[in-house]
Parts: sequence; structure tokens; C-alpha cells
Amino acid sequence: MMGTEFEDFVAELCRRDGCTNVRRVGGSHDNGADVLGCLPDGRSMVIQCKRYTPKSKIPSREMRDLLGAKVHFKVDVAIFVATTYFSGPAEEFATENDILAVHRDHLGLWNNGASLLSLGAVNGLG
Repeated sequence: MMGTEFEDFVAELCRRDGCTNVRRVGGSHDNGADVLGCLPDGRSMVIQCKRYTPKSKIPSREMRDLLGAKVHFKVDVAIFVATTYFSGPAEEFATENDILAVHRDHLGLWNNGASLLSLGAVNGLG
């Protein structure tokens, strides 16, 4: 799956879960947003998607960029979806800043039917 296909895949999972106004905005100069929309409860969201190899880890600077996107787009919730795992500092940053960090295991749960909002219960738990 190419990067844009992964972003489309994540957008479709959001739609499946009842998210509205979901649109892919990724690309160069996307200001840290790959998907924008609203959660089923009405809160606005920004999603950053990263398709990395399983041996790579998402560094904390990527989380900082997403926090910047949350401010830039003036949304309520920031979500980071990755095909790999997050570094320890990235997980800590996500937890401290209320970023929902969806790593490869959580992505598998989401893909297999768990709702996006239910993943918040396991956020930061590895």
C-alpha cells in the first residue's frame, strides 16, 4: 500500500465507525494533517498517518508535528496512526498531550472491527 492508499484506508475506517466530513488532505505542505473530519460524538479531528517498516519507530518529533497540526486546524482531537510502533518518548508525549496513538497492533484491532473511540482505552499502553 502506498502512502496515499494508507491515508485513504484510514479515512475509510473512520467512515465505517460513523465519523463525518472525513477527507484526505495529505501531501506535501499538508501542515501535518493527512485526514480531517469529525468523530461520531461531534468533536473535530486531525489524523497523521505514517506507513513505516515494522522495525522503525515513530520519534517524538512526529508527535510534536501532529500537536502543531491540532493547533493549526483548530480541532479537538489529534490521532496518530502508524504501521509500526512509537518510541518511548513519542508514547509519553502522546499520553501527556492527549494524542491518540494508534500503533500497528491497535491498527489491527481497528481494522478487525474495534471502533476508533474504543482504542482510546488502550492509548499509551504499548
